[in-house]
Amino acid sequence: MSGDVPLGIPFNTSQYAVLVHLIAQVTGLKPGLFTHVINNAHIYENQIEGMKLQLTRANDEYIAPKLWINPEITNFYDFTPEDIKLEDYKYHPSIKMEVSV
Repeated sequence: MSGDVPLGIPFNTSQYAVLVHLIAQVTGLKPGLFTHVINNAHIYENQIEGMKLQLTRANDEYIAPKLWINPEITNFYDFTPEDIKLEDYKYHPSIKMEVSV
């Protein structure tokens, strides 16, 4: 799988991890580990400055937020964006980077 390190990978891995939790909830199973394998990780030239800024933040320790999923939902197709929340999410200001195509 190809992976745009600064933009694609963080977005996609978050999406897939939440999807695992949604499916687990409606099937009555427990979510397991999410493993993401990349065979083509890349950073585009127009993302280098943003990545340099990101790396200056690497030692900042934030406590992981809690994923809240509406426990009343039992049918996967009934989920709405309001049924999924991150509680106590702490973050730095966003870093603007362009999507390369």
